[in-house]
Amino acid sequence: MAYQKASTDDVESVIDDEYGGMWFLKEALDTDEVGVTVMRLEPGSKGKPHDHSEDGQEEVYCVVEGEVVVEFDGETVTLGENEAVRIDPDQRRQIRNESDDLARLVLVGAPI
Repeated sequence: MAYQKASTDDVESVIDDEYGGMWFLKEALDTDEVGVTVMRLEPGSKGKPHDHSEDGQEEVYCVVEGEVVVEFDGETVTLGENEAVRIDPDQRRQIRNESDDLARLVLVGAPI
């Protein structure tokens, strides 16, 4: 088949509902390199600090609803709807929803 369709209904969220949801779609989409994640962050929620220096994966965070703050070693970048940021594999990052509204994002990653 030349395409593969997937939904967040096809996979389990890797975070508790009280924080939102995070669905890894790479396996469901049967991709070789590209990872696609759908993330929902409730107000006041945050992701874990991490980097991808071991697997060499760069990432793009694209906000499709709401606003988030991404922290990079003490520097912060605020992303609103329809804004995106590309992140080098070795850059430590943490995403937070500091607003009073729900945030929805699509995260894309692949080795460089």
